[in-house]
Amino acid sequence: MTRDQELWACALAIERAHGEAAFLHASMQIDRLEAEGKAEAARIWREVLTRIEALEGTARGAPC
Repeated sequence: MTRDQELWACALAIERAHGEAAFLHASMQIDRLEAEGKAEAARIWREVLTRIEALEGTARGAPC
């Protein structure tokens, strides 16, 4: 599995677990990690958040 596939898998898992709150959940994780000084982990969560946004846009009928 490529890194991109892993990030998409994470985004899908978060969306399934948190539904409409997936964006908020990911955003809160980023805030927490940044506050803890864990910049690399926060960066990874940002990549996942980008994919969550894409999934939510697709679910709402927005173009890909």
